[in-house]
Amino acid sequence: LSFQHILLELAMANDNYQCTLAIIKPNAVRKEDEIVELLEQKGFCILQKRCVRLTSEQASEFYTEHYGKMFFPALVTFMSSGPIIAYILAKNNAIEDWRNFMGPTNSMNARIAAPESLRAKYGIDEMRNGFHGSDGSLTAEREIRFFFPDFVSHPVPKEQTATDYLQRRINPTLLKGLTELCKKKPDDTILWLADWLIKNNPNKPKIEEPN
Repeated sequence: LSFQHILLELAMANDNYQCTLAIIKPNAVRKEDEIVELLEQKGFCILQKRCVRLTSEQASEFYTEHYGKMFFPALVTFMSSGPIIAYILAKNNAIEDWRNFMGPTNSMNARIAAPESLRAKYGIDEMRNGFHGSDGSLTAEREIRFFFPDFVSHPVPKEQTATDYLQRRINPTLLKGLTELCKKKPDDTILWLADWLIKNNPNKPKIEEPN
């Protein structure tokens, strides 16, 4: 297990912790750095990221629930017109919070009703509104699987089991690292501790040298 997955599993002991899919659409990709900074300020954790240019077939498959609607051909054309960036976001109430942070679907309405929302700041109109977000837990599972087929999150049992997991798997290694940190007194404590944890990760696979 990576430390990222350990943190995810521990966080998912909270009933309100969720993962959702977020997409920066082609018209807003150039503002990614600003958007990521805003995401982090809102408490979202980026678990995975993928930059991709969809084919028209892939865009049609992703938006299959809109098939047959008047705007469907234009939506497919737009979503395959340039690169997009897909993220798995995680936090408490991630699905609802991400949708609220995006703002109203139509960017022009967003500038009136939610001027601090992402669509108000980076969107153009109803289709080129800059962002996509899953509208529910089942949708989030399907959409995450579409872009990240290998992503698997295993929820851990609640309450005491999570505490036991911390005490057994995390605390001993972390305590050793903090003890060494106090001895070494490096200039950059965070970077030093991060490097130490990577080198001393107890879950790191051991590779045996051939005879």
